[in-house]
Amino acid sequence: MNTVSVNENPFGRKLVLACLLPILLVNIVAFMVPVLNLAAMSFRAASSTGSLEEGITVSTWLGLFGDGYYWSMVGRTVWFGILITIITLLLSYPLALFVSRREGSLKAFLVVVCISPLLISAVVRTYGWMVILGDQGVLPSLIRASGFTPPRLINNETGVIIGMVEILMPYMILSLLSGFGKLDATLEQAAGTLGARPFTVFRRVVLPLSLPGILLGCLLCFVLAVSSFITPKMLAGGRVSLLATEIYDQAIVTLNWPLAACLSVLILVVFGAALVLYGRLSKIVE
Repeated sequence: MNTVSVNENPFGRKLVLACLLPILLVNIVAFMVPVLNLAAMSFRAASSTGSLEEGITVSTWLGLFGDGYYWSMVGRTVWFGILITIITLLLSYPLALFVSRREGSLKAFLVVVCISPLLISAVVRTYGWMVILGDQGVLPSLIRASGFTPPRLINNETGVIIGMVEILMPYMILSLLSGFGKLDATLEQAAGTLGARPFTVFRRVVLPLSLPGILLGCLLCFVLAVSSFITPKMLAGGRVSLLATEIYDQAIVTLNWPLAACLSVLILVVFGAALVLYGRLSKIVE
């Protein structure tokens, strides 16, 4: 029986394009139009009253590029995103590997436990960390009860990292579990039968097969870490300046929408660079 692929059937191609057209229109309206509006706003100037001045100008961009404060903020944001992503990966990988090796109802239960924090708002979870890490919180109180002086765990970078890692771990675990789906236990058994030590089996078999999941999880966590402003704002108390929190302050507090738009375009550029890097690394590991 002869079959005709969609590529060989003009009617099939038109049908596929017709089905994709509504999705394309939704993406254009819901994503491209706001992004273009954001880019256009970055070429305006803010008046002293917070309104937009008439005419197009590059003064906001020139002020942004000429101010080292914002460049250091970009570097700090990228560094924070990378650091949080690495810590999240190191904590999530053993847990995801353990869950992937379970079977039946136990595995399903563990997966639900791992992703159950997603059922709670990030704001609520951040408030929980404020209770735990605060000066009179649970963790400092336990440290004082042990006879030690607790370090400051809130209103600084440490609190932001702790809170962000916990919030992002479910996303990393889900991505890793998708990568572990390609892992066949017989490959590990075969390597062990041939005399490979456990670490060698992990390095030569498990790790390479899980790289797609690692890359996906790192991309997802990096983007979420860089774009998050609620958790850094609450746990840092305004003492840690990141791109997302600065965008919020410029747009809501000072009403400097053009500068907020410029910073938003910068953060989109960071996302684009991360996506390009992910695409190239994905081709290498495949």
